[in-house]
Amino acid sequence: MMRAASKRQMPANPLYAYVEAFVSELRRAGIAQVVICPGSRSTPLALAFAEEQGIRVWMHIDERAAAFFALGMAKRLASPVALLCTSGTAAANFFPAIIEAKLTRVPLVVLTADRPHELRDCGAPQAIDQNRLYGVYVKWFVDVALPEATTPALRYIRTVANRAVALAKATPAGPVHLNLPFREPLTPEPQPQLLPPVTERDPLAWDGRNEQTPYVRVTTAQQGGLPATEVARLVGLLRLHRRGLIAAGPQSDPRLASALRRLAERCGYPLLADPLSQVRNAGQPAGPVISSYDAFLRSERFVAEAAPDLVLRFGAMPTSKPLLLYLQRYADRPLLVIDGSGGWEEPTQLACEMLHADPLTVCEQLADALAAGDEHAPGEKKASWLEWWQQVDRLTRQALCQTMGTFTELFEGRVFSELAELLPDGSTLYVGNSMPVRDLDTFFWSERRIRCLGNRGANGIDGLLSSALGVSAAHQVLADSGPVVLVIGDLAFLHDLNGLIAAHLHKLPLLVILINNDGGGIFSFLPQAAYPEHFEQLFGTPTGLDFAPAVGMYGGHFRRVASWEEFRTACREGLSYPGLQVIELPSERTRNVQLHRQLWRAVDQALYSVTSEGI
Repeated sequence: MMRAASKRQMPANPLYAYVEAFVSELRRAGIAQVVICPGSRSTPLALAFAEEQGIRVWMHIDERAAAFFALGMAKRLASPVALLCTSGTAAANFFPAIIEAKLTRVPLVVLTADRPHELRDCGAPQAIDQNRLYGVYVKWFVDVALPEATTPALRYIRTVANRAVALAKATPAGPVHLNLPFREPLTPEPQPQLLPPVTERDPLAWDGRNEQTPYVRVTTAQQGGLPATEVARLVGLLRLHRRGLIAAGPQSDPRLASALRRLAERCGYPLLADPLSQVRNAGQPAGPVISSYDAFLRSERFVAEAAPDLVLRFGAMPTSKPLLLYLQRYADRPLLVIDGSGGWEEPTQLACEMLHADPLTVCEQLADALAAGDEHAPGEKKASWLEWWQQVDRLTRQALCQTMGTFTELFEGRVFSELAELLPDGSTLYVGNSMPVRDLDTFFWSERRIRCLGNRGANGIDGLLSSALGVSAAHQVLADSGPVVLVIGDLAFLHDLNGLIAAHLHKLPLLVILINNDGGGIFSFLPQAAYPEHFEQLFGTPTGLDFAPAVGMYGGHFRRVASWEEFRTACREGLSYPGLQVIELPSERTRNVQLHRQLWRAVDQALYSVTSEGI
């Protein structure tokens, strides 16, 4: 029997044609309820569910609780319920409820969004191995094909939807797991499925580097450092390329900071240091360390003039999105990644070389070889390129501070410039993901010795209170007198609220700066904000909660501030308080975006007359 053709117009975006076919087929197969947790990678499915009449959307902030919520609903309805989350540890938090669903024969259709295949197992943010994540506790698993708007692809995804619901219901009932990878852009603007014109194609992507050279040259050291021949080759590259950069990503070895500084000084290269690299706040003057690049790499004028000849990257990929865009713009310039993890920490697909060697040893080898060569070639000036970046760094900080000083309201980014003045030497600053770690990147500069930590492996918002309290416990074990401060957003705070029990049970001191913008502040900066119809429900996710009673329940002291003077007073008191202190700083998401953009404009204006002429 022929089925009637849909009267709904085909979306101009192939991704949305695919996911809308999938969601509509889930409804036809019997799905009438979906429990959704907010996230970015799951945007296409979330929007498709919100648009699908006949499926009710239930939002839930915490994935572990959401999965049990769906379990209870499916158990009572005796009908499959869909469950959706973004990629990373969000999916892992579903696991306890999925185990229960399998053992009690409750039908669930578990949908986890994922990175596309090229961003798996390469250090990409918020990416874990989600294939067969739930093992024997699901009846069926599919790593779903990437979206296409072709007849075979649409037939495929409709069939997958029907099969998933049927298997979830079939005796014995139970959970099924569909893992759905999506490429950006994730929002529904028109994206015709066409190849770019030849003139717009990246020749490296299409043709490789050349017929004789591998796209990525891989060198593996046998005993930590590089062989002498490799050191000599790299020193030759460093001497040849005057306009080079060193990027230091998140890593935990405190010894690497001084070695990177020494190498940068020898090369005359700016050292772009991620705040979690342990390089920025090592108790030394800035020197070659550039720390406001996340702000000034947003300036088109600067980026157009600042083409690098060579980039060395140590550690994981830095947090900064402007840095990533800068590297992508100059994809034809050599990018060498020095990584001692034994893995493949390279999510950009831009590297021409992967050097699997101990970063500390490599830094020392290169700096020693450069120093020996400099003794035989004195008098050559190398500093002009570095001095230009240092000048831009200083002007950027000045512009940010001056402009922030004109803001009359509390501003999320200023939390970090205030903490830079307030935190004593030897402090540990733990930061939440989403907005806090990005504002740390832009606004935290200090010459004091301050250890900056965060959970940047899978970049989840789960477990941050517990992680910071674990650091506080370690300070107790080590008899470390330095205070521990956590800066966290309200959704991440809510996600790990039960973690505060450790502060109560073990009498642990922790100062928590709770930035409360009543929802997912990061999404206001993302393309999802351009689709207001479902934005607050799916992405903004306001809760309207008062956290004071919860903090009091765990024996903590809660204080809400309304001015920077109150904030400073509360921080000074909290830094010496022997227990749990929570300082809430209220913020408004839309206004926060406006203030950030005002700062970017101020930086761009400050750099208007700074050029690289003569360098």
